[in-house]
Amino acid sequence: MSVHLYAFLALVPILAAATLLVGLRMPARRSMPLVLVITMLIAWLAWHITGVQMLASIIQGLFITFDILLIIFGAILLLNTLKHSGAVKVIRDGFTQISPDRRIQVVIIAWLFGSFIEGAAGFGTPAAIVAPLLLALGFPALGAVMIGMMIQSTAVTFGAVGTPVLVGVRGGLEGDALSELLVAQGIVLEEYLHLVTMQAAGLHAVAGTMIPLIMCAMLTRFFGAKQSWKEGLEIWPFAIFGGLSFTVPYFLLGYFLGPEFPTLLGAPIGLVITVFAAKKGLFQPKSSWDFIDGKQWPAHWMGEIVIDTADHQEYKPSLWQAWSPYLLVGLLLVVTRLPQLPFKSMLSNFRIQWTNIFETGIDASSAPLYLPASILIIASLYAFFMHRMKFNAFSRAFGESSGMILSAGFVLIFTIPMVRIYINSGI
Repeated sequence: MSVHLYAFLALVPILAAATLLVGLRMPARRSMPLVLVITMLIAWLAWHITGVQMLASIIQGLFITFDILLIIFGAILLLNTLKHSGAVKVIRDGFTQISPDRRIQVVIIAWLFGSFIEGAAGFGTPAAIVAPLLLALGFPALGAVMIGMMIQSTAVTFGAVGTPVLVGVRGGLEGDALSELLVAQGIVLEEYLHLVTMQAAGLHAVAGTMIPLIMCAMLTRFFGAKQSWKEGLEIWPFAIFGGLSFTVPYFLLGYFLGPEFPTLLGAPIGLVITVFAAKKGLFQPKSSWDFIDGKQWPAHWMGEIVIDTADHQEYKPSLWQAWSPYLLVGLLLVVTRLPQLPFKSMLSNFRIQWTNIFETGIDASSAPLYLPASILIIASLYAFFMHRMKFNAFSRAFGESSGMILSAGFVLIFTIPMVRIYINSGI
């Protein structure tokens, strides 16, 4: 076959998924199994991948699916636990007291709190934590997901305590060729990585300062009654202030300390500064902005998700008690990710793995204790005791979370293995 035909065949699974999901509006639970079959046929007929290799790729994909579903389950379980403990209502009221303006809530919760979670854990964790929190605070599910994904921007460069630089850049470049070039320039690898850190921090700090404003504009344009960009841009003094509150320490920490700290410490510094400014009413427009009444939302804004923020038990947690499970998540993420502490190696060394599956050279592994899911589950158990929940309330939270995971899991069981076949076959 010609190179052009091979290139076309490589695009077929992607085109098939786009056509079925977007063009024909076929539900993912029906379309993704079809795309998996199409991918397997192309891998077998065009790339001559054996059945054993495809089976090994599917098993590898199922390991990854397990990790993803476990993280999602942990995030949803924490949210549902706080819902049934009454903490969600307390948190929502607390943010309303800071400011009822949804745009300001986006800057504080998504941009700053979400960036801190990225700095501590990385790997998409902010979307898994912040999107459900926004949902609980009264954001449309579709809007919460949109904002949650936009968090994955400036903070990602130094996410997971600098992993992209310390592991990605170092692992991608380290070798004899680079060593010879660095020696010729009179520097060592650590100095080079620091130069990369400074350059990345500078460039991303400049661009990142505008991200909160873009978030607000997207929110008002697609989820406002007037569908107006202007309503989002009106918050520009506060949004840019919130951007600078993070990006200035972000750059300075990268310049002076290294890749572990720009996001990990820059975001909480910005959070303290911005919350103080919000409470003082600084840099805010004259009028507040909110969504229209939830009864008027289009059905696709929420799908099948329902968040009930009514009180579910007699005991009402205080504001700090309501927030403490999320604070515990942040603390545990930090102490389990810092390489200077022993917890990272202890947790990551416990692995469920299958090496050289069916002698294909394909490996699969999972480190369940190191996943953010374990921390989210611990935080849920902590909330159970801290908020003096009744067992039947926690049982309902667990049942609701399990039901949502079973629904999402069916799709991922086909999607992730399809991707692994795609990658392992060289398509």
